[in-house]
Amino acid sequence: MSKEINIDHLFRHQYGKMVSICTRIFGLEHLDTIEDAIQDTFIYAIKSWQTQIPENPEAWLVKAVKHRIIDLLRKISAEDARIHKLSAGIETYAISELFTDTEVDDSVLRMLFAACHPQLDPKDQIAFALKTISGFSRKEIAASLLLKEETVKKRLLRARKMIVDQQMTFEIPAGRALQSRTKRVLEVVYLIFNEGYSSTKKDAIIREDLCGEAVRLSACVLKKSISQTPDAYALHALLCYQSARMKSRITENGEIIRLKEQDRKQWFYPLVLMGHEAMEKAMQVERLSPYHLEAAIAAEYVQAPTYEATNWDRVLALYQQLFEREGSSYILLNMAILHLEKRDYPQAKQLLTQVDLKELESRAYLYFATYAEYEFATNNHTVAKGYMEKAMDMTENKYEKAFLKRELIKHLRTSNA
Repeated sequence: MSKEINIDHLFRHQYGKMVSICTRIFGLEHLDTIEDAIQDTFIYAIKSWQTQIPENPEAWLVKAVKHRIIDLLRKISAEDARIHKLSAGIETYAISELFTDTEVDDSVLRMLFAACHPQLDPKDQIAFALKTISGFSRKEIAASLLLKEETVKKRLLRARKMIVDQQMTFEIPAGRALQSRTKRVLEVVYLIFNEGYSSTKKDAIIREDLCGEAVRLSACVLKKSISQTPDAYALHALLCYQSARMKSRITENGEIIRLKEQDRKQWFYPLVLMGHEAMEKAMQVERLSPYHLEAAIAAEYVQAPTYEATNWDRVLALYQQLFEREGSSYILLNMAILHLEKRDYPQAKQLLTQVDLKELESRAYLYFATYAEYEFATNNHTVAKGYMEKAMDMTENKYEKAFLKRELIKHLRTSNA
């Protein structure tokens, strides 16, 4: 494994932990100083590992961060009375205890709840979470969320200013505040995963880094009893099921592979089992949430031994329940696709006519691609070709364009055969 890969791995998986631990010691008001210190530690690691990477890079990094914490205690104590009292007893203060697995999980969860504080703008929450917990740079956040880097910079500055102005504490809320904050945490994790699973980037279909972070964060939520809600388990199950199929969704060259053509041998079944375990705990509830229903739909796909064996009626019934809860045009579109699969063309067309294109926003091309499939299925090839070409024009993703073009060529060859 190369030095670059090792360092990148450490940054992705250790950055949020280190920032969270230091924030627990010094407080959110010193977040800028903390992040600068962690960045300096990584730069020091890069320089120190030029000739040889240590046998245990993570242990080396943890040790370096511990020393950096002591430096920070001395630096910050002059301006913060609370920290001064802490630094006075540094010899007896058990910094190492904060690096145990339990305490690390607690610190990361505190940071996740802080990122989702209700006084922060929802748009700022996602950027703040990706920066402080996942270690994304401003440039990476901008690419992930389809924003200008300057916009990301403003969102991060606005979030930090709000934290200082409102004197937010690095604590896990209690009572009703815990319930509402947990709900928002799950929403942020869900949004991060969705951007990774169906990327809006021009040159990628899947962002494994975002998906991996979302799975990690959902698992983090479940490590504390206070946040082990049925919805949290359902969301984790959903992410596990979807992640299990990730490797089979695209070729090595990034080309899209239909579910029907995916190699199920590539599915990672340990994740499926993890999803089943989470789903079992999620079902201890009277009313199912959208996470439950989406997870149940994903479960139907991963537990079918073959594509043909998929229980389409069951999947449709779950989508119907989901639509009754959410009323989304995305759901209508998915239901139309399922009816096309069942060759129930009148019902598919009825659902397509109910779709509100404005709701689909940047994904509106999927509507025209689906309508093209309907027209091809009902032998209206000229109309179908027009819809497919419109879908190709609307998407900016090169792999989506290539996929739609292949589908169009395949249909035209079939119709001319």
